[in-house]
Formats: sequence, C-alpha cells, structure tokens
Amino acid sequence: MTPEIFKIRRMEERDLEAVGHIQTATPEASHWPPADYLAYDSFVAAAGGRIAGFAVARRLPPDEIEILNVAVDPGLRRQGVGRALLRALLALPGRSVFLEVRASNAAAQALYAGAGFTLNGRRRNYYPPLGDASGPREDAVVMKMQK
Repeated sequence: MTPEIFKIRRMEERDLEAVGHIQTATPEASHWPPADYLAYDSFVAAAGGRIAGFAVARRLPPDEIEILNVAVDPGLRRQGVGRALLRALLALPGRSVFLEVRASNAAAQALYAGAGFTLNGRRRNYYPPLGDASGPREDAVVMKMQK
C-alpha cells in the first residue's frame, strides 16, 4: 500500500472492528474500547475497504490538542500511513499539541520528532508492562509541538 492509495477520513462506527484488530496487533499503542474513539476527533486511513491505521485526538481549552492514539497495521508500517494520520490530527484547530509515547517506542518518537515535536518531559511508570504483566511499568515520554 502506498500513500497515493489510502485515503484519510473520519472514523465511523463501521470501522470499529478493524480499529480493534489494529489496536490488538499493536501492543505498544494505547488500548481503549474502540467505540470510545468516536467521541473524539478520530480518523482512519482506508484503502480498498481495508483500514490501514487510525489516529485519535481531543481538543482541550484554551487552544490545545492532545493526541490519544496513533496506530498502524503492523504489516503496513513504513509506508507513510502514520505520517498521513498525524497530518490529519495536526490540521485540527489548536496551537499546542501534546502526546505521550512509550519510552521504548523509538519508531513513534522518531515519527513525532520528524513532524516537529520536541521532548517536554517524562511520566515515570506511566504505562503497564508490555507482554508479561508482571514486568515493570514503563515511562512515558511527553512531547509537545507549537503550530
């Protein structure tokens, strides 16, 4: 799948099953009940009836955006899907954009840094462990962008 083939559009109820599958296949992403995303600014990357990824943000007063989740089907990564979804979120009205990302998720941090995000802080022991639930909690890297 190339960037010219997929289309970014608002998430709809019919997308929730595919969004749930992508979320399950992406343990490093945040995990919410997919139906909850419809209450926020949520987008999908779609092509030929298939959902390649999704992104969700919420707007906060006075002029901020908080990115809640960006996830791409593992088999479709490194094809511009995440960048396109991020652009859709950054087009929302708001001057400051914040997000948290797992400290171990170097690929996501590189995506955000490439879009102009900078390190803003760290939240210690923020995320539950990946895989083995008995492992240590993981820090969140807090990133910020001024538009």
